[in-house]
Amino acid sequence: MPRILTQNLIPGMVVAEDVYTYNNQLVLLKDTELTDKSITKLEFYSIISVRVREDSTSDTPIEQIPKEEMTYSQRIKASPEYKEFKANFEGAVDDFKGQVNSLLTVSKGSKVDTDSLLKDTNDLLQKTPSGLQIFDMLHNMRMYDDPTFAHCMNVALICHVFGRWLGMPDRDVDTLTVAGMLHDIGKLKIPEQILGKPAKLTDDEYQVIKTHTVEGYNILKDLDMDDHIKNAALMHHERCDGSGYPLGLTGDRIDDFAKIVSIADVYDAMTSARVYRGPLCPFKVIGIFESEGLQKYDSKYILTFLEYIVNSYVNNRVLLSNGLEGDIVLINKLDLSHPMVHCGSHYIDLSHEHGLYVEAIL
Repeated sequence: MPRILTQNLIPGMVVAEDVYTYNNQLVLLKDTELTDKSITKLEFYSIISVRVREDSTSDTPIEQIPKEEMTYSQRIKASPEYKEFKANFEGAVDDFKGQVNSLLTVSKGSKVDTDSLLKDTNDLLQKTPSGLQIFDMLHNMRMYDDPTFAHCMNVALICHVFGRWLGMPDRDVDTLTVAGMLHDIGKLKIPEQILGKPAKLTDDEYQVIKTHTVEGYNILKDLDMDDHIKNAALMHHERCDGSGYPLGLTGDRIDDFAKIVSIADVYDAMTSARVYRGPLCPFKVIGIFESEGLQKYDSKYILTFLEYIVNSYVNNRVLLSNGLEGDIVLINKLDLSHPMVHCGSHYIDLSHEHGLYVEAIL
């Protein structure tokens, strides 16, 4: 594993080990693909050099890798659809940032132009009509420590697809999309040194972060917009079993749109990288929802979401936790995170194999 001076790093190289500061603060996780942003982050923390994977120092563009040798992720990233989506997504996030900041200055009772808020997401969705394609695009654009605005755009897109899966009317899908877009607007009121802290939060800092729900509601409450959007900002961390915040609401007391946004919010957060872990494989996230979330989330929403997600990966190649590779051929409806996998000459039903699971989508 060559050690490369930070000043000589280029985007696309892959970090071969966790990178820490001199005082043992985690900066980048092992297997992080470097971007201009992450290289700047290394420079900011005065990291002199890092070890990178030997295969990542190759000058071979991803487009020149034989298709049969590409991973699932590489095939997506090499596609013209992905490149167009990525460019459009980055532009949409920039536009959204300006629109959200303007909401902080409007007077009480002002009507919010939700059509303007929806324009960029609608453009992205029209060019990427498949729900699976949207999720694939978002999974493969994962950057370390996603900024709040990109996360909100992700949740908005997921909410739109989710609303379609639920068969909601167009008007409700639009409202749900805006609710996803503005659910974290209260984080604009959180001190940057806490919101952008490149390490795990202390208990006190976490308590401050939790105030973003009330802060978000306070920003939106006097504006002329659908109450579902305001409630989603306030209630997206409430849970059906009463374990959520800020009010500890249960079941029917939680706005239905907030229930849907909460699922999209958690799914996006868990499939994104964090300072203390890398992004989780979608099947691991589904397993967490199955083991911990069926009491916390409304069953009519969470089960629909998980079934659509897992069924979208039928016929995809996966890596199992024992190192075997295979293709998903059948979904177990009673154990969604443990499908039937065809490995060479035999089939493995993961629902009957304790301790064996899908490690990654290839």
